[in-house]
Amino acid sequence: MTSTPTRAPDPRVRRLTTTLYGYAFLEDFVLLYPVYALLFNDTGLTVWQISSLFALWSVTGVLLEVPSGVWADAVSRRLLLWLGPLLTAAGFALWVLLPSYGAFAVGFVLWGAGGALASGALEALVHDELERLGAAGRYARIMGRARAAGLVAVMAAMGLAGPVLGRGGHTAVGAASVLACLLTAATALRFPEHRSPAAGHRRWTAPLRAGLAEARADRSVRGALLLVPAVGAVWGALDEYTPLLVRDTGVADETVPYLLLLIWAGATAGSLLAGEGERLGTAGLAALLAGAGLALAVGSLAGTPAGLILVALAFGGFQAATVLADARLQRRIGDTGRATLTSLAGLGTELATVAVFGGYALIASQSRHSTAFAVFALPYAVTALLLVFKRPLRSPRGIP
Repeated sequence: MTSTPTRAPDPRVRRLTTTLYGYAFLEDFVLLYPVYALLFNDTGLTVWQISSLFALWSVTGVLLEVPSGVWADAVSRRLLLWLGPLLTAAGFALWVLLPSYGAFAVGFVLWGAGGALASGALEALVHDELERLGAAGRYARIMGRARAAGLVAVMAAMGLAGPVLGRGGHTAVGAASVLACLLTAATALRFPEHRSPAAGHRRWTAPLRAGLAEARADRSVRGALLLVPAVGAVWGALDEYTPLLVRDTGVADETVPYLLLLIWAGATAGSLLAGEGERLGTAGLAALLAGAGLALAVGSLAGTPAGLILVALAFGGFQAATVLADARLQRRIGDTGRATLTSLAGLGTELATVAVFGGYALIASQSRHSTAFAVFALPYAVTALLLVFKRPLRSPRGIP
């Protein structure tokens, strides 16, 4: 009896994925994440000054999101993935070497610029390389695992930040964060890239024009562009308020981080399962969003630690749906303006996130945090209904 030989994994795909997973982990393995607010406070900044820094960070991302995507379509995407972490490293170094409001402001601008350079460029590079290798169908699964690697890095940073801060203070935490950024930049150099950047004096405007023209001409592209912020903005904003939701369940403050890890674990599981979610189709994606929204509403309104299990399941569903929405967009757009349109979707997410912040402040100032979380489950029900009842669209290339 002879056995059928199995096809060996393509080493080129393996190199791409291992580089991607390493890049995603190192990019989020920043020990400053959970303690930089303490650094600002210890430096003597007021609450207003700290809030203004967050606003400056958001504005930088909004202003640079689309231009950086156009640049990624005009030049080497690998170059931007290398440059972005270096800008972030410079910002973190300023924070610990010259702690002051001005240094913090410049650092946030550098951090926002570094994040904008990678946004759109990473997704476009990975999709184009997978397509070249005949493995574009694995995009959602691979990007889901990359997002999971980033979430694991955040949890690891949360666990290590305290001990490192206790032993070496903010200087040690900052040095570790700078080192992580430098390693991220070094990892970016391992990305394969086989596209040729545009040439000529019009190369800066051509990708933007091509991307916008494609969005105007193809309704399915427009729908996919809108779906990305509709899925990712609300829960991405709510994540910032999860500590307050957890505290409102009545647990001690020292228990809050452990319950937050439960929620992060749910999001990580959602990333890992995103590849399987591609089998769901449009109706399945709608059901996933509706189910996650219901779990968010019921879990948050329960007001108990046990209810946070449902919140974790909801975040897992939203994370999976976010990956699937990105994969849906990548399938529909052409190669010329891929990074541009991906960054345009990112801009929509940034703007919608700011709107959610404003709405949350309005609701939570008049009621409990659990109520605000439940209210923001409603947009997912609306999105699910639109996916189900809106007439299915097909692109000119026949992609469903």
